[in-house]
Amino acid sequence: MTAITIVTDAWHPQVNGVVRSIENTVGELTRLGHRLSLLTPERFRSIPCPTYPEIRLSLASYSRVLAELERQQPAFVHIATEGPLGLKARRWCIRHGMPFTTCYHTRFPEYVAARLPVPLALTYAFARWFHNAGAACMVATESLESELAGRGLKNLVRWSRGVDTELFHPARHEDCPFGLPRPIFMTVGRIAPEKNLSAFLDLDLPGSKVVVGDGPARRGLEERYPEAHFTGVKFGAELAAAYAQADVFVFPSKTDTFGNTILEALASGVPVAAYPVTGPIDILGPEPQAGALSEDLREACLRALDLSGNAARDLAERYSWTAAAQQFLDNVTRANATNPACARADMSPLPLSRHICK
Repeated sequence: MTAITIVTDAWHPQVNGVVRSIENTVGELTRLGHRLSLLTPERFRSIPCPTYPEIRLSLASYSRVLAELERQQPAFVHIATEGPLGLKARRWCIRHGMPFTTCYHTRFPEYVAARLPVPLALTYAFARWFHNAGAACMVATESLESELAGRGLKNLVRWSRGVDTELFHPARHEDCPFGLPRPIFMTVGRIAPEKNLSAFLDLDLPGSKVVVGDGPARRGLEERYPEAHFTGVKFGAELAAAYAQADVFVFPSKTDTFGNTILEALASGVPVAAYPVTGPIDILGPEPQAGALSEDLREACLRALDLSGNAARDLAERYSWTAAAQQFLDNVTRANATNPACARADMSPLPLSRHICK
């Protein structure tokens, strides 16, 4: 049994790929008998992030975080985000010789630049400082690994993602629940500046445009694009039913590191239109019949109308959360082995004093 604490500043009420990736990984590893603990803003007093209230910034002191980590007694720590909790956990791990990994879930430098006049060189210097201190930094795709290596990040290892192919499936009903003319071009996700949604909503396309999700940019986009249909956030079976009604799934983001919603759309038998960037190019590259990639997003959307829903579904079935969770565990096991003074053959939970390497 492996005792792992995952530290993340991204947690409920956020609805995004980071939260879903952590939830599904924890679920799979727990099912396999491992002991997973979470350290999230839910445990501490927090405040909403300026310009992005869905994100809660923890106000926990270092001593509070230290106490929580010592209470959980992990054999290993995985730090998912570069926020307040991630910074304090990183400090604790270095001080106590605890092996840890990190993950490059989001393009933190680009997200900061989209909101504040902060040079990318400065935020990438921070990213190198943060991630290079760990035994490994997990990345979702080959193209992201290559890009980050060029930025000076080290010890990069792969951690892919999965999709629930039982929940998301091509069970389309003849009556569109949105009451909109076809073809339906749909996008799903957080409605925020970095998602580049205006690139989709500006397109001259036949039929209808549907945006599923919520976020700080929603009100402004609804005012600018009254012809588009904004549904708000959907979950579970309701979300799966929405996906299955789309004719094309449009993924306009150029800043995502993977794109979990791409897999959900493919599992629903919906071809994807996207830019040829990290995430879409890694997922769709092996199967050109499942999606269309182009620097001209309108051209990609129209081409995707003629693609195969069966090919989309077949591609999605290559991704499973079980395989992704095992990949995560393999990364942790190898990283733990790089610190032999702290490592244990079975990584079972032990009294914390035995993990403090001085």
